[in-house]
Amino acid sequence: MTRFKPLALIAALAASAAFIPAHADAAEPDSRPNFLIIVADDLGYTDLGAFGGEIATPNLDALALSGLRLTDFHTAPACSPTRSMLLSGTDNHLAGLGNMAEFTAPNQKGRPGHEGYLRADVASLAELLGANGYRTLQSGKWHLGLRPQDDPHARGFQHSFTMLQGSHNHFGTDIGKDATYREDGRTLTSLPANFYSSDTFTTKLIEQLQTTSRGAEGRKPFFAYLTFTAPHFPLQAPPAEIARYRGRYDAGFEALRQARLKRQVELGLVDASVVAHAPALPKGPWEDYTPEQKRFASRNMEVFAAMVDRLDQNVGRVIAELKRSGEYDNTVILFLSDNGAAGRGVNDVTLGRIAERLAVADNSIDNLGSATSYSSYDRGFAQAATTPSWLHKSFPTQGGTRTVSFFAGKPFTRRGIGRAYGNVMDVVPTFLELAAVPAPQGEFDGRRVQPIRGKSWVPYLQGRSDRVYAPDDAIGTELFGTRALRQGDWKITDIGDGQWRLFNLARDPGETWDLSGQEPERLRVLVTRWDQYAREVGVIMPQPALDHYKQLQGQ
Repeated sequence: MTRFKPLALIAALAASAAFIPAHADAAEPDSRPNFLIIVADDLGYTDLGAFGGEIATPNLDALALSGLRLTDFHTAPACSPTRSMLLSGTDNHLAGLGNMAEFTAPNQKGRPGHEGYLRADVASLAELLGANGYRTLQSGKWHLGLRPQDDPHARGFQHSFTMLQGSHNHFGTDIGKDATYREDGRTLTSLPANFYSSDTFTTKLIEQLQTTSRGAEGRKPFFAYLTFTAPHFPLQAPPAEIARYRGRYDAGFEALRQARLKRQVELGLVDASVVAHAPALPKGPWEDYTPEQKRFASRNMEVFAAMVDRLDQNVGRVIAELKRSGEYDNTVILFLSDNGAAGRGVNDVTLGRIAERLAVADNSIDNLGSATSYSSYDRGFAQAATTPSWLHKSFPTQGGTRTVSFFAGKPFTRRGIGRAYGNVMDVVPTFLELAAVPAPQGEFDGRRVQPIRGKSWVPYLQGRSDRVYAPDDAIGTELFGTRALRQGDWKITDIGDGQWRLFNLARDPGETWDLSGQEPERLRVLVTRWDQYAREVGVIMPQPALDHYKQLQGQ
């Protein structure tokens, strides 16, 4: 089993070399750490047992409890913008995903930063690590462009098995129609027998790990990127998993919300004094649902739980393979969701193809979860997953961007619960520092590339600092015409109604108390900082904007 190079040597390498050799001919293997990033799709903050949930997630819980659970780690409010930041280390507007390609507004089309794919003037983490002696592996969802030059195989992943779009049928029945699958740059016309997304994506990654472990390639450390499409809608899972949760959610989303908040307090993730934000319930409280609506809503939640359960089982398969191969103790594992729980479902999205799929689906109660169903879960259950935070995916509130995440595997000095603010842009500089790979300085692989905006977590992980960002650092975000900016414990938020609200997250993590009236000067300063951020990254507010605010009111 290999050991990580001492920190002093890493610093010397990073300072003196722009390129780390691939060690293809070296007698000894490269002892730098492996990296494994696991991304869940639309997983809520409390959906794992280690974060307060009741779903059976023993493998993820064991990893999280052995490592560092993050309580203030933030992404973009939706999937492809987050993925662009995760792989580029810069803001989504600079990386080409200023808006999701599917929702690009007329005034954004053709404008810089809104291309809908990962731009060529950013160097991906896979490109940087691959050029510096790493073998790079990818399996799962991509959602960063559909052109051949956008394929993961073209953006630094030497081995890849990918689904290009943002969502798909989890049993693979839509291949070639709504979902494009590619392997090592080649478009597939068929899928493995008994395809189920979480199972197959995991199998392919394990095969890549095993295949590349031999010969000269096996002497290289690896960067593996496993991107599940679960539990993103359509909610579909194997029947045996669904049966395990039959009747579990019949008490409704309010009871689930209370139970999960209580468990978070017991786990030390939330202080008992925290005031939870009241959920937005356009259809009213659980007691107002008809018996039929309750059956439908609780069954969908059962399928959702089954998808998370199956995802956890597959994470267990990857960890077992790393331990079998002796790589586990030298692998830095980062697990995260790409955004908060999904409060907008299939009935809220008016895209033509989604409406067409919904129209032909069999969503009878006994068929929910099968390959021929096409459903999503209730907004009330989504907000049980984000409690005590405000709202869910698609919004820049804590519920939309504070995601379940943790470091595990190779141990760091800092363990347990990490409360420092962090951003998904930080992953690239953190992993580059751990790999002793200098960040590109204006050019990479013969092309001009943008600077990295994120910050390295290494001093924090090694216990040399209590924070990642300085109190005066300002980090902005915008998506779908909703906006926010974070500076220290202060945050301003516009949920799409054009009104800035001001919160002190240290005293009010649930964003329940708008202080804009009491602190007008602070509000003015932070709005000015957001305007500066918008100019720096090229924000183009969509016209017309997706009207999430009206949906919250049930309009």
